[in-house]
Amino acid sequence: MEIMGRQIIAELWDCNVDNLNNLELVKQIFVEAALRAGAEIREVAFHQFAPQGVSGVVIISESHLTIHSFPEHAYASIDVYTCGDKVDPTIAVEFIAKALEAKISEKMEIPRGMGPVKVQPLQKNEYIP
Repeated sequence: MEIMGRQIIAELWDCNVDNLNNLELVKQIFVEAALRAGAEIREVAFHQFAPQGVSGVVIISESHLTIHSFPEHAYASIDVYTCGDKVDPTIAVEFIAKALEAKISEKMEIPRGMGPVKVQPLQKNEYIP
């Protein structure tokens, strides 16, 4: 079945803490990752938290790249979602993981737009591992 997009969620652990807390560096890494993947950048928005951490998004014509960093845990939560087949999200994720010097990188790819999905609603206080 044809898909409309690919979404890669990455858990990056044991990253360089200084990199995770450097707003300008993180922004530069994400813009470069988008360009290397072949994306067309539309907007860039990043925010520095106090006392630490960076969140940001690079909006691309093909969707987005996002991060939320937790320097106190040497961890970054990454999401790269691309539509169509022009942009390869794996290139962006690999570049980001290397640039943040992640020693552990766990990735999950989710095909998007494969048709209606039957989602069962969670009951109150229910957790699905």
